[in-house]
Formats: sequence, C-alpha cells, structure tokens
Amino acid sequence: MRTAIFKVIKPGLLTTVQDLGRYGYQQFGISPSGAMDPYSMQLANILVGNDQGEAVLEASFLGPVLEAGSDMVIAICGGEFSTKVNGREVLMWKSFLLKKGEILSMGSYKQGARAYLAIAGGIDVPVVLKSKSTSLNGGFGGYEGRPLQKSDLLYGNPVIRKPWKALHPGLIPQFNKQLTVRVILGPHQQMVTEKSIKQFLSEEYIVTPQSNRMGYRLKGPKLEHKLGSDIISDPIPLGGIQVPASGQPIILLVDRQTTGGYTRIGTVISVDIPLLAQAVPDTTVSFTEVSLEEAQRLYLERQKFIKLLQVATK
Repeated sequence: MRTAIFKVIKPGLLTTVQDLGRYGYQQFGISPSGAMDPYSMQLANILVGNDQGEAVLEASFLGPVLEAGSDMVIAICGGEFSTKVNGREVLMWKSFLLKKGEILSMGSYKQGARAYLAIAGGIDVPVVLKSKSTSLNGGFGGYEGRPLQKSDLLYGNPVIRKPWKALHPGLIPQFNKQLTVRVILGPHQQMVTEKSIKQFLSEEYIVTPQSNRMGYRLKGPKLEHKLGSDIISDPIPLGGIQVPASGQPIILLVDRQTTGGYTRIGTVISVDIPLLAQAVPDTTVSFTEVSLEEAQRLYLERQKFIKLLQVATK
C-alpha cells in the first residue's frame, strides 16, 4: 500500500533516488545514471528482501536527516557514515526496524564517499525509460529529477519482513585512501607515448575535489600524446579514462556524457567501479593492467556471489 515513508528534515549534501541505471538510451544522448556503487546498493536491497535492482537513496559525503512516516524495515550499506536513530548509533550492513516518527540521521562520512538506504518494499517514484534513477543532468527520473530538498515527502510500499539480516563482517568492503584499480588498456593507447603508458601503469594519481558523479578528475604525472588528444567522437563506456590535452586523466562514471572526443587510454573494469566510486578527494589511485578475459571472469564471479547471497537471505 502506497504511503508516506519519509519527510526530509535535512537533505544532506547530495541525496538522490538511484537504481542500477537507465540502459539502452545512450544513442539518444541519455546517460545511464544509477548508483555510483552498485555493489553496496544491491546488498542493501538484498538485506531488506527487495529485488537487487530496486531503487534506493544514495547519499554523498553528508547524509540526510529523515523522519519516518510509517514503520519500515531498512538497511544502509556503502561508505561508513555516522548513522543514528533518535540519537543512538545504529550499525550499517544490516536490516532493522525503523518505527513511525523516529528520526534517522545518516550524518557525515568517515570512510568512503557514498551510502545507500534501502527500504523493504521500495521507493514509489515514476519509472522513466525503464528506470527510477535520477538524471541530474537531464532533470528527470527519481524524485522530480533532482536531489532531495527540505520538506520533501517520499512515498513507498513498506513491507515488514523478518527476521532482520546482517552481512558477515568479512564480506564488508573496506574503503581506504589508497586504491589499486584494474584497467583494460585501449582503445586509443597507440595515440599516447610508450613512456606515458608505462608511467600510467606505474605512477600514482590523486583524486581531485573537481570530481563528481559525471567523472573523477585525477592529478599526477602528465601523460603525453603523440599527435594530439582529439579523436572522432565515439561512445564512452562506464569507467572510460579520457586523456585530454592537459595530460591529466579523467575517469568517466554514471552521469558521463554519452560520447566524447578525447583519447581514452583505458577502461576501469566493472568490479572495481564500486571501490572507485567510494573514493574521496585526495585518495591515491594506481592502475594495473588486466586482460578482457580476466575482467569478464571477475565480473561473473561478482554476479554469482550476489545471486547466491540473494538466495541465502530469502
């Protein structure tokens, strides 16, 4: 039954409705959007008994303060935030009952950049182009196509599901400020000098404050082109690493433009996107090359684990 689940007391820095994304529309200039850390998002849904792709709230750096409009079962996964209910601390990576009238505060981040709040029964927002995700650039989807604001009312179909579930501590990702990210080189590595490719795979880069859901701008040793940085515009995949004329890499993420005209030296593999999505400014990133076959193997292993976890928690 559709009912008010949350009134927004404070919206946080950037809190949006996101699911696994809006795929199949890049040819029309529409980026996928979706959760920056789809792994944490899916696990939050599994812990409350939802389909793994159900929409959740994604909070970045500073979470919202929400008043519960009904009894509901929730779980919060992702980066470590100072999460409290009526002033008392609650654990992340587990489901629990939030009662009508209680105040949930997701606070500020301690480790990682983003946390995901799943509600048993899901969030009731319109499905736009087969997704509930908020397109911040397009101004559609999610809650009126924008981040949450003070006094907004969120609706859902809350379901009380028992028993409460928790993820084993050994399965909880650790988010730190030194990352090693695996990449597949190409498709334009031949446009970058051999020295720069070796440099890219051996030196460290820093995540700058000029980073967001569209992409992470990195700072580090300059990468040099052989004849210039421009290419004929082509489609950009999730994790594509552009090298513009500045020689400073940009990793393109869920709100990326659909095509681009800069050289791409490589692509971050799918299973490392969640860890990268949790990187805060000043995080150190180093890159290591893997094959396409290895990237596919790792992806299938991750999907198998998620499916097994979903079955095991039912």
